[in-house]
Amino acid sequence: MSRRSERTRTKRSDKTLVKYRYSALDESGHKVSGIESAYSTGAAHVALLARGLQPLEVNSKQSLLKFEITKKKVPRQDVMNFTRQLAVFMKAGIPIMEALEVIVEETQGKLLKGILGELIDSLRAGDTFAAACSVHPEAFPNFYVGILESAELTGNLDIVLNQLADYIERDQKARSKITAALIYPSVVACMSVVTVVVLAVFVLPRFVVFFKSLNAKLPLVTRMMMSFSSMISHWWYVELSVIIVLVVGFIAMRRSEKGRAQFDAILLRLPVVGELTQVAVLERICRILSSLLKAGVDLPRSMAVTADSANNAVYHKALDSIREAMMEGQGLAGPIARSGLFPGAARQMFRVGEETGTLDQQLEVAAEYYNRELETKLERATALFEPAIIIFMGLIVGFVAVALISAMYGIYSQVKVG
Repeated sequence: MSRRSERTRTKRSDKTLVKYRYSALDESGHKVSGIESAYSTGAAHVALLARGLQPLEVNSKQSLLKFEITKKKVPRQDVMNFTRQLAVFMKAGIPIMEALEVIVEETQGKLLKGILGELIDSLRAGDTFAAACSVHPEAFPNFYVGILESAELTGNLDIVLNQLADYIERDQKARSKITAALIYPSVVACMSVVTVVVLAVFVLPRFVVFFKSLNAKLPLVTRMMMSFSSMISHWWYVELSVIIVLVVGFIAMRRSEKGRAQFDAILLRLPVVGELTQVAVLERICRILSSLLKAGVDLPRSMAVTADSANNAVYHKALDSIREAMMEGQGLAGPIARSGLFPGAARQMFRVGEETGTLDQQLEVAAEYYNRELETKLERATALFEPAIIIFMGLIVGFVAVALISAMYGIYSQVKVG
């Protein structure tokens, strides 16, 4: 114990002040942002709370490229197990420091083990548990930290930790369903691309050499196939450069706020994919907002945290506008209806929840409803996608077969006539 405390004091004394960029809610519920100097993210978090601000995001002013590339994510399954374990210890009356020390010894994941060690150091240095967790967004997202802050104020940390574990488990199941539904179509699509590349680069060039050696007049479809094969095999570096530029451009667009907003807006307008995206986002919004309200987080703060966790720039902006309208006294159901992003079922549940004071319960029902909708739409999308890929592959292989057979028949006819 004493050695760890001494190490912690030494580490903190060696640190220098770092500037952190933050966004937070002030006492009136308005969003503010600025720069806070502190020795750690947790210390910056605590300093903002002391000034009457509710932190939404606190990040050091470092290179965005470096952050995105080097930062790893703790698997959600590990976070869920940790949360469940901590809830059991807290319910048994074991102090949080002792509970964390026991859990960190049993943790297998290297990244999570290191994070838990830093949590213990931060708690010894006087940080709150929520502030200590906010330093590690790679393990604990915004909604997780927001719920912890409320739980620490109300003193029901064990109950809230169980609720968080339940939410993460449901979220994991939803993600697993999406992944499972996309595995087969993805494999078929990849195999289609590989088949086309193999035909164009390795198979067709051999036929091109063979046909040229015969000096025969080839049908149009065969000449088209030969031109395509020649282009693919001779200009591969140009094609590779175009692919690299497109990938880099896509990544850059996703990292910029304006580009991400445009991409998310386009995604929502696409047929089939747009419906899937909307249902997935709505399920996440309802689930997170319900969990926050159940944990006792006030509605303005819950809306702000949910907006940051929506994973869609269009809905993020809409939720921010809805929260501002709500703070101006316009209620919740009206601004939601005017946004045009929530279907009738969702609007009705928000309205009933607001009028009856059961918003958290109505949102939980809505989350379950959209979870079932997501499953149904995934099954339909998969059912449409699979035959489309098969038809595409059939057209490619059929085109090559017709081109080769036509060429062979034409050469045979010319030799016979000759």
